[in-house]
Amino acid sequence: MAEHRSMQRAALLDAARSLLSEGGTEALTFPALAERTGLARSSVYEYFRSRAAVVEELCEADFPLWAAEVAAAMERAHSPAGKVEAYVRQQLALVGDRRHRAVVAISASELDAGAREKIRAAHGGLVVMIVEALGEMGHEQPRLAAMLLQGVVDAAVRRIELGAAEDPAAITDAAVAMVLRGVQG
Repeated sequence: MAEHRSMQRAALLDAARSLLSEGGTEALTFPALAERTGLARSSVYEYFRSRAAVVEELCEADFPLWAAEVAAAMERAHSPAGKVEAYVRQQLALVGDRRHRAVVAISASELDAGAREKIRAAHGGLVVMIVEALGEMGHEQPRLAAMLLQGVVDAAVRRIELGAAEDPAAITDAAVAMVLRGVQG
């Protein structure tokens, strides 16, 4: 029984990722989740009390995986500047991943305070990863620089997500160049 519930919950989360990446937060409805998973609508409520609860669980499942991919890219770099570049490039490479598209859709939605706080905390965990490299580069305020650097990444993510006229590789290169010049200068 517990295994069945776990599989159903996983199927609901997978359906939620798909709905969010395909149609944004408006697409994430309990009737749509029920249709995607073959469950009755009332059954969806047995697993999640609200849309915000689905979002919170997606964040808990997906942010650590995403952060691990960024951390692994940074570990492969051989210098602090290389770590900064890897941090930016890996986040932007993940834009096409449906876990990321779901997170972007989530962060743009009307969430309750608990869900927004989980998203902020997860993003804060990403920012912490880059503080040390910025300190090694001699930045006087590495935490502030990390927050601003993440702002550049977030702007590049939005630009790529919008399907901007620029190629995603060009957006990535521009973000990397801007960040590296900014933290070294």
